[in-house]
Amino acid sequence: MNIEKKLELAVYNGINELYGQEVSAGQIQLQKTKKEFDGHLTLVVFPFLKISRKSPEQTAQEIGEYLKQNEPAVESFNVIKGFLNLTIASGTWIELLNKVHADNNYGITEANNDSPLVMIEYSSPNTNKPLHLGHVRNNLLGNALANVIAANGNRVVKTNIVNDRGIHICKSMLAWKKYGRNETPESSGKKGDHLVGDYYVVFDKRYKAEIAEFMERGMTKEEAETASPMMNEAREMLVKWEAGDPEVRALWSMMNGWVYEGFDETYKKLGVSFDKIYYESETYLEGKDKVLEGLEKGVFYKKEDASVWADLTGEGLDHKLLLRSDGTSVYMTQDIGTAKLRFDDYPINKMVYVVGNEQNYHFQVLSILLDKLGFEWGKGLVHFSYGMVELPEGKMKSREGTVVDADDLIEDMIETARETSQELGKLDGCSEEEANNIARIVGLGALKYFILKVDARKNMTFNPKESIDFNGNTGPFIQYTYARIQSVLRKAAEAGIEIPAELPTDLVLNEKEKNLIQLTADFTNIVKQAGDDYSPSIIANYVYDLVKEYNQFYHDFSILKEENEQVKLFRVALSANIAKVVRLGMGLLGIEVPDRM
Repeated sequence: MNIEKKLELAVYNGINELYGQEVSAGQIQLQKTKKEFDGHLTLVVFPFLKISRKSPEQTAQEIGEYLKQNEPAVESFNVIKGFLNLTIASGTWIELLNKVHADNNYGITEANNDSPLVMIEYSSPNTNKPLHLGHVRNNLLGNALANVIAANGNRVVKTNIVNDRGIHICKSMLAWKKYGRNETPESSGKKGDHLVGDYYVVFDKRYKAEIAEFMERGMTKEEAETASPMMNEAREMLVKWEAGDPEVRALWSMMNGWVYEGFDETYKKLGVSFDKIYYESETYLEGKDKVLEGLEKGVFYKKEDASVWADLTGEGLDHKLLLRSDGTSVYMTQDIGTAKLRFDDYPINKMVYVVGNEQNYHFQVLSILLDKLGFEWGKGLVHFSYGMVELPEGKMKSREGTVVDADDLIEDMIETARETSQELGKLDGCSEEEANNIARIVGLGALKYFILKVDARKNMTFNPKESIDFNGNTGPFIQYTYARIQSVLRKAAEAGIEIPAELPTDLVLNEKEKNLIQLTADFTNIVKQAGDDYSPSIIANYVYDLVKEYNQFYHDFSILKEENEQVKLFRVALSANIAKVVRLGMGLLGIEVPDRM
């Protein structure tokens, strides 16, 4: 039984004994004592005043005296108005540390065959360009969220929907066909997604040049856009693709193949993976069928021009187009098709979409439509909506080739980590292989942590220099503290110190040690809260707080030079369990921690 449960039971018994009445569990509110007051846990006594018929101070005093006499976990107490601040005894904290120590996966709940199945969609790239900084935030959030939801005892399926069809894909294809001279990733030495992205930029430049030329001849912008041979050829190519033209399909397959190889390389660098990948080219027709089925059942309606619509005015929204008059599908139709295929493949209990906040309305509508079409999880689908990510210089535009490329960003972060680590002497004595690995772990840790520590709902500015600082709320600061603890544990092992399965509970702890145990043990609640709130940032900031407290402790107290053997053993055990929780917490964020640094 944890400390809170033990105290709740004691409070329940105390009120019964003191006032002759029973209270419900919901009335017993325990919270962490605020830093400015003495104590570890605070009981709010206001809910008991009707029962006690006494002032808040008197009620708190009486309950405090009862607990001190009857519950060994309570060492002392103080009363501030209607709040009873309880100081927990050293032995109780050591018992709690023993529990943390006994569980290698402390705070993590394993799923079983009966656990709910949660599907998480993230990444969703287009095959006409490489992944960029916005995708990096999406992938890191999706991956961390999947880990957090799994750590809360759910079965998780990670999926990706690739936007591999449409006019934007044809633009890259057309530019390569006209100007590519059969260039390939092999012949150019470029990653496939970068090569295809370059031709997307080529298309845009040629198209803009055509528009400018037509406008010089006296056309309006709209007339010039309609007359553009480049755009008309791209549209013709899309019509041929839809009709299954063998030549267009072969070109499409070849160029998409290049892109997938490039994506896989980037995903691997980011430590991101998927259990199942869906492709829009395979889902959009399924969506069309599902919409027509909805039309037959009277869920949707048809206009005179043969377009199909959903009337959402009953839900406080408007009318939503689902099929154009020529029978072609819109994004919503594709999402319905993807949902159908997923539901066929997996018995989904909950569906989570990791998509930027510009799509809030889209997912509000999708939830209603899926519910109308009979998908059990439609009404409860979760749109994990996140904000934009920018660099200090400002926004990015992929058409103009000014986008922050994910691969370049990763390489820059690793290089900056190497330079910073070398300057601080953290790579001294490392072999070339070790130095490379540390630079990779620190560079990626800096990138991931900086992005994941921010509340996902907020827009953010990613500052590469700030992210790699070895002081402050950064990945490298946490990683360095972890490596420092590993060094302490290695030295302890060399000195023959072995942590027993259970520490003796008769030791008197100082306040810093008690606070560290309380913070370490809180990891279970943090993982649950991060899962309930769909918020990986809760874990990131918790790990930073834990590490910050430990560093202060490390600075103020001796560990291996402590003369009292029992105290030394306790501090080694405390350090080992803090390191374990740091490793588990960072692992949920997809961040590695190095043993040496």
